[in-house]
Amino acid sequence: MQIHTRAFNLDDADFSSELDPLLQRIYQSRGINNQLALDRQLSCLPAPSLLSGMTEAVERLITALQQDQQIVIVGDFDADGATSSALMMLALRAMGFQRLEFLVPNRFDYGYGLTPEIVDLATQYKPQLIVTVDNGISSIEGVAHAADLNIDVIVTDHHLPGKTLPAAWAIINPNQPGCVFPSKNLAGVGVAFYLLSGLRKTLRDIGWFTDNGMEEPNMAAWLDLVALGTVADVVPLDQVNRALVHQGLMRIRSGRCRPGIQALLRIAGKNPKRLVATDLGFAIGPRLNAAGRLDDISLGIQCLLTDDLNEAMQTAESLDQLNKDRRSIEQSMQQEAMMELDKLTLDSERLPSALCLFRPDWHQGVVGLVASRLKEKHHRPVVAFARADDGSLKGSSRSIPGLHIRDAMDAVATQNPGLISKFGGHAMAAGLTLEEKNLTWFVEAFQAHVEKVLNPEDLNAKIITDGNLISDQISMYTAENLREAGPWGQQFPEPCFEGIFLINQQRVVGENHLKLVLSHPSAPKLSIDAIYFNMDVEQWPNNEIQQARCVYRLDINEFRGQQKLQLLVQYMMPATGD
Repeated sequence: MQIHTRAFNLDDADFSSELDPLLQRIYQSRGINNQLALDRQLSCLPAPSLLSGMTEAVERLITALQQDQQIVIVGDFDADGATSSALMMLALRAMGFQRLEFLVPNRFDYGYGLTPEIVDLATQYKPQLIVTVDNGISSIEGVAHAADLNIDVIVTDHHLPGKTLPAAWAIINPNQPGCVFPSKNLAGVGVAFYLLSGLRKTLRDIGWFTDNGMEEPNMAAWLDLVALGTVADVVPLDQVNRALVHQGLMRIRSGRCRPGIQALLRIAGKNPKRLVATDLGFAIGPRLNAAGRLDDISLGIQCLLTDDLNEAMQTAESLDQLNKDRRSIEQSMQQEAMMELDKLTLDSERLPSALCLFRPDWHQGVVGLVASRLKEKHHRPVVAFARADDGSLKGSSRSIPGLHIRDAMDAVATQNPGLISKFGGHAMAAGLTLEEKNLTWFVEAFQAHVEKVLNPEDLNAKIITDGNLISDQISMYTAENLREAGPWGQQFPEPCFEGIFLINQQRVVGENHLKLVLSHPSAPKLSIDAIYFNMDVEQWPNNEIQQARCVYRLDINEFRGQQKLQLLVQYMMPATGD
């Protein structure tokens, strides 16, 4: 494991003199060089009109509103898709739309996106308009089939487009060619939020709310959903997404959020008043995702839609049980994956540059999590496959810095016609489908591509820190400052530091967690609580070691109403001193 310190140069920065010097250093090392880029108010957001297709989409929605047409919202089966679907239903209702239904394809029966089969399923509602959320940019056949049935389609998506776009009535996706919207990192729920904001503005301008005696909806009322979907989908937190997430967190902290989110927080044991972005990603998102992975994401959408807290609690409890089931399945699959990797190591003495794993009995809703865990452990691109009901293989991939995984799939498909049936995704995660007979062909082609793109150094895991803290900075004040300086997340990582500490106490808690009492060498009498989750069990605990080099984050531990500083250790190794 290599430990590096983020580079920064405050000579190039223009921050307020009132901003803590430590925060200035942290922000600058993340590419923020001026105070303006720290603005998290909604006023800093770019206008909806900058999104290509906005005018056409808004006009079509207004026609549907004025003519009382039936609309079907078609979402995706993850937390981003669930929040997008709920947001679209709630906001359109508040603007006066009466005939609305939502539909999410069961991933096991229909697969991903607006397929022709999903269009046929939607016809039960006799829609004149389908609006996709968090999908659709690759649904060429589905959109064409809808057109054959005289159903218009508005696509709202954020996934990277292929060479051909669907012939939809309108497409809103900041990543489509020619779109000048400055942020390319919106989640699906962020794209939906922008469409609805553009629609509300036009309805206001034409006097819709006044003429119909309606209260104009406040779009900020749904920022809790936007924050949840954005964090759960692990999109980069650029300034636009940081503003959306920050404002959503502020609403949740003040108690102004959906009953479903309140219920999920209660089930997860999280204090809404102290909520941070990582709580959305690690406590709430997985419970929503579990429904889509194991059963039907509609359960999660219903949890977000209900206005009744009791109903929300009942649904949240069902989601929590699904999440427990998901964990059990995932643990079993991880053990099987490690056995497969042991075989690979025995055969070749070292792991290949890319890992491709398949077992016929793996759960296709969980292979993405297995790929993610293996990527984290071995620092290699990973593709994990499961067998679908139709006999094809459904793959989920995760990547490391240096390999754009969606582009890698595109390159492999282009160089090997007929190999991949379909694919799509982002820079760090993608999905694909191929015939089982093509698996060996795919493994060879994918590993060859990765070998060409990545060098051996790319496969060495690195920990990037924000350097050392002096003993006075290891404090509740600093921890609280950092907590409020976010939101932290993808490509805007939460600050972590490194340093050598004296080990005063160490003991195992749970199965593989190490509870520590440390002290800084410059203040040896000042005890600091620390915990090392998922420690290296081959090295720790070790009572012979008196000093350790730790990579850690500052945290505030709450217990029975008391708050205390705690270090969250992410990596530690024996040290003999400075």
